[in-house]
Amino acid sequence: MKNTILTIAVLVLSISFFSCNKENKTSPYEEKVEKLLGQMTVAEKVGQTAQFTLDVIGEGENVYSSHFPFKLDEVMLKDVLVNRKTGSILNTASNTPLTLEEWHRVVSRIQELAIETTGIPVIYGIDAIHGTTYTQKATFLPQQIGQGATFNRELVRKGAENAAYETRASNLPWNFSPVLDLGRNAAWPRIWETYGEDVFLISELGKEVVMGYQGDSRDTVGKHHVAACLKHYMGYGTPVNGKDRTPANIPLQELIEKHYEPFVRAVEAGALTVMVNSGIVNGESVHASYNLITKMLKQDLDFDGVVVTDWQDINNLYERDRIAKNDKEAIKIAFNAGIDMAMVPYDVEYTDYLLELVDEGQISMSRLDDAVRRILRLKFRLGLFENPVFDYTAYDKFASNEFKADARETAEESVTLLKNEEGLLPLSANQRFLVTGPNAHSMRTLQGGWTLSWQGEKVEQFIDNKNTFLTSVKNHSQNVVYVPGVEYNMHGAYWEEKNINISEAVKAAQNVDVILAFLGENTYTEKPGDLNDLSLSQNQQNLIKALSETGKPIVMVLNEGRPRTFADIEPMVDAVVQTYLPGTFGGEVTADILFGKTNPSGKLPYTYPKHPNSLMNYDYKPAENRTEMEGAYNYGAVQDLQYGFGHGLSYTTFEYSNLKVDKSEFSPSDLLTFSVDVTNTGERAGKESVLLFASDLYASITPDNRRLRGFEKIELQPGETKTVQMQVKASDLAFVNMDGDWVLEEGSFKVQAGSEVVMINAIKSGKWSNAFR
Repeated sequence: MKNTILTIAVLVLSISFFSCNKENKTSPYEEKVEKLLGQMTVAEKVGQTAQFTLDVIGEGENVYSSHFPFKLDEVMLKDVLVNRKTGSILNTASNTPLTLEEWHRVVSRIQELAIETTGIPVIYGIDAIHGTTYTQKATFLPQQIGQGATFNRELVRKGAENAAYETRASNLPWNFSPVLDLGRNAAWPRIWETYGEDVFLISELGKEVVMGYQGDSRDTVGKHHVAACLKHYMGYGTPVNGKDRTPANIPLQELIEKHYEPFVRAVEAGALTVMVNSGIVNGESVHASYNLITKMLKQDLDFDGVVVTDWQDINNLYERDRIAKNDKEAIKIAFNAGIDMAMVPYDVEYTDYLLELVDEGQISMSRLDDAVRRILRLKFRLGLFENPVFDYTAYDKFASNEFKADARETAEESVTLLKNEEGLLPLSANQRFLVTGPNAHSMRTLQGGWTLSWQGEKVEQFIDNKNTFLTSVKNHSQNVVYVPGVEYNMHGAYWEEKNINISEAVKAAQNVDVILAFLGENTYTEKPGDLNDLSLSQNQQNLIKALSETGKPIVMVLNEGRPRTFADIEPMVDAVVQTYLPGTFGGEVTADILFGKTNPSGKLPYTYPKHPNSLMNYDYKPAENRTEMEGAYNYGAVQDLQYGFGHGLSYTTFEYSNLKVDKSEFSPSDLLTFSVDVTNTGERAGKESVLLFASDLYASITPDNRRLRGFEKIELQPGETKTVQMQVKASDLAFVNMDGDWVLEEGSFKVQAGSEVVMINAIKSGKWSNAFR
């Protein structure tokens, strides 16, 4: 490997600038990129655009699986890297995590052969969405939905920095994260991979993650950082029927204002790569959309990074969407739409087809050069030419106590107290408890999917921490009896349940003071997580109904990826705690909250529906929630929610006062500064997420009910008051009109924080066609 690294160093030094007077419009590497591009054959260029999964080059029965201990198949490795001159590899082998040592061995051999063949290192990509998914002993954070519930930029950025460190320690420099989709359909199985339903929250946390992953400079991503990949561009999170990878119908106005916006802000923050939406938006397969990929992303945002497909989605243009008659035509459509790298996991014939398309002139050399230029630029920015492989033993913070403490704190701030009748919580260790429910004693359900395997089913096999909800509760109290009542079939579909023994749980409840019911979902992600009924499973609801007959107080702890409805049993429980998918330390922090060691501070990052057929978001249109009209044809449209966006209780109380703004009248170019006093009026220290909402009272198209425009998280001691300041650009109060332009119209806005309200007035109008307002 030393000789390989020396070869790379000589290659880099030999790539000189064409001219010292040439202006670099995108990066410091443009002359190097152009020189290298000019030396490449067409076959080498085509190879750079290909990305195959690790199983293809692993020893196994076929390209879909590998034997363990994992070994590279030298025959297939040479076919992929020498014959096809492939530029990228992704994923783990057979859906199984590797050790740091194994990753080092695998990536070292891949890089050695790639550089011997073309002089260009491979870029390895992985889905490390809440920690390094496919590396054993990695540190796991709460899933993104829980991170959203913290409303804490600092914690989210710190978690991204730690995840980047551990991912790079694994010699995996490209992370397919963050997810910037809007989780606006509660039934969608990937809602837990989002930061919630609100565009501002997603945009703000998305920027933090990009900076946490990539570090201070997008042009010099160091050895402790990785390239971010924004996904899934765009409109993926709101399929009409709630099923994964199914069509979404989104008006242009909403597409730009809400779905495009997080990607705009993350590109502005320096994101280096983007992954394309697998689905169909407004009748068009996104992988085939020149308008969405080339015009709106590359041209309008001046994005000079790499656009990669999602898993097998070029093939989907042919086999699923039927807009191409074969794989070759699908490649032509996607590539000409603006795709730079094709994630064709098993289809090694991709390079043959692309070569033919270029030879036939169906894909121009300029389009191919543009894609390869972007890929080479990314590899230079990641320092892969100088350091294609790092010494994993030098990463002494991997799985460190520091990283674990950060993940624990994030989990702690995510847990959301939704209901607490008669102050049942916090509990006393002297009380007697029944612990029940299918989520009570499972590390798997704490983590969710994308944890050591795609669907999360291998957590128990590889995770070291064994502190489930049950064991964590037992660490607080010796008076605990455990009867699950309902269990998951861990070898079946996520929704399958077994060992239904509710009567045994009811019997055990007779001799306790409080029932702790841990309910929710088993792990899933993507298409396997589709559902037909948003209601919490009938078995789990029956468990609560039966237990309620005992007259004992019930604490319902939810551990779920999406908000499963439970309106029928909600009156039967005295407290409700939402943990989302809190990660490795979720059991511990939840028990700490239940017993009052920690004060809960999470807030819902989505609207919790009350009924499966009554779904809405907090930023609804006025027509969606109104009382009866006057006249002969009275009708209403009142929404009935379980809990609203931003709802979250505490063991203390907070009082808001003195909401002020520095400019009550403003122009489009102004920066508005709001301040509000927040006082802890209770007897316990607590953290509060201060949310600032604005309502455009009247507009030329019906305005949203209200929109989140600022948030800050603070900690207050009993009796302490802090003044919180939040700045809002006047242009951020604009909306997108029916022509797709951003406009700020003259008129009044109501701004609210807590119960405090202040009115402001736009005295001039403004209009922007540029996404960067």
